[in-house]
Amino acid sequence: MPAAVLTISSKNYSSWSLRGWLLCRMSGIEFSEHTVSVDDASTRAELLLLSPSFVVPSLEYDGTHIWDTLSIAEYLNEIRPDAGLYPADQRVRAHCRSICGEMHGGFYNLRSALPMNLRARYPGFKVWAGAQPDIARITEIWRTCLQRFGGPYLCGSALTVADAIFAPVCTRFWTYDVSLDAACTAYRDQILGWPILAEWSRNALAEPADLEELDVEF
Repeated sequence: MPAAVLTISSKNYSSWSLRGWLLCRMSGIEFSEHTVSVDDASTRAELLLLSPSFVVPSLEYDGTHIWDTLSIAEYLNEIRPDAGLYPADQRVRAHCRSICGEMHGGFYNLRSALPMNLRARYPGFKVWAGAQPDIARITEIWRTCLQRFGGPYLCGSALTVADAIFAPVCTRFWTYDVSLDAACTAYRDQILGWPILAEWSRNALAEPADLEELDVEF
């Protein structure tokens, strides 16, 4: 089998790196990690949402280079169709792609107000008005999916791309103590208990690099 290399940045701060890594693990491909230092100017710009585009994570596999997270998902689905990254049912699969696209291209206020930080915990955190519509829309997506497809995951009984795409949101809701209803709390906790996410989180906690801009006392 050809060697695969996934380039990521900080495991503590980079939500997109987490998504790409989860997708690779879900696909079952063997891959090595190449980590870009947070001291790299372009990496810091991405993590601080100062970059117009995101080129990490990126996957190199069998002579192919893919750097957009949803493109990575589609590529992995093509080369590993039996991995079940997308739902088998066409209608559920269309819904899965729709919510992934919405998460991929939106929710900027949530990203800036509640940056991913796995080492942090802010009980009683005050979520300001700008991020509230994003939180409301995300929880609406979750409730709709859980009701329509039966849970415990967004597209039914099996993990899919949708759960990888929304996994960093689950960590944000935990870090910033976002109040959720029972159904959304159960889903968040289900994802936080995902063994490969727990593995990523353990490695994030051991990461030496800090970004002071994202470690301030909110």
